[in-house]
Amino acid sequence: MESKNIFQERLVEARKKRGLSQDELANKTKLQASAISHFETGSRKPSFDNLKRLADALEITSDYLLGRTNDPSGIIENDPIYRDFENLTAKDRDTARDFMKTLVKRSKKKEGT
Repeated sequence: MESKNIFQERLVEARKKRGLSQDELANKTKLQASAISHFETGSRKPSFDNLKRLADALEITSDYLLGRTNDPSGIIENDPIYRDFENLTAKDRDTARDFMKTLVKRSKKKEGT
């Protein structure tokens, strides 16, 4: 991957992997859809704040978007709980996150009784 295009390529790849359209990503980041398009085509570069919004919305690290690392999640790859998490769509990740919260609540309830 050519370094000057790595941001655009990784942004598009991460958005598609999460199953998001440009409009959906714009809504999650509170940016205009045209801004997402400009970032993906390379006609504009995001500000630091917008880079953080993109990374947070896509649940990846800004270092991954910038090409500083090849690990999009920053999660230990060998942990079986997280191994396949990065391959899920945004909706499935939300479902998994909700399930984990339910398990934590249940565990805390058991400890209290």
